[in-house]
Amino acid sequence: MNESSLPSLWVALVHYPVINKRGDTIASAITNLDLHDIARAGRTYGVRGFFVVTPVADQHALAKEIIGHWTDGHGAAYNPDRRDALSEIRVVDAISDAAAAVEALAGSRPETVATCARYCRGAVSHAAFSRMVRAGRPYLMLFGTAWGLSKGVIEGADHVLAPIRGDTDYNHLSVRSAVSILLDRLLGRRETA
Repeated sequence: MNESSLPSLWVALVHYPVINKRGDTIASAITNLDLHDIARAGRTYGVRGFFVVTPVADQHALAKEIIGHWTDGHGAAYNPDRRDALSEIRVVDAISDAAAAVEALAGSRPETVATCARYCRGAVSHAAFSRMVRAGRPYLMLFGTAWGLSKGVIEGADHVLAPIRGDTDYNHLSVRSAVSILLDRLLGRRETA
């Protein structure tokens, strides 16, 4: 896929500000699996870039160590496909830093799209957002770790995406699963029977 045919979509995995199960705003920890799986899903679906958002210096160092192993270290030679995916990760302090980076790359400010496991009034359907992304305007889709994005992030976003729903009342997906499901719904090729 060449650069001009990629969707105008960037993904941000937000570790701050997110909430814990009591609703307190916290900074969550970076996990190795999230970095690997989201980077690989993003690469598979043609996402333009993947931001990891945390203001915590130790978490920056951890993310850079993990990424470096697969982009410059032993892992780069061992698994070039993983190197390609993880080379798309950028670690930034704040959502505003990710948006500024997208603006520099895309030439215009991206609209932010918050994701949430709970339904929010005025939420954009997956089908409608898929059409929006394919129209070419830049979007930065925000995924929260821990128990989700803080209320301020959701309220400050340009759009909120409708939640993923299965056939049960259970709705507690891992963030890496949610990213993969949504990328497939938004950008996946559909087979016709």
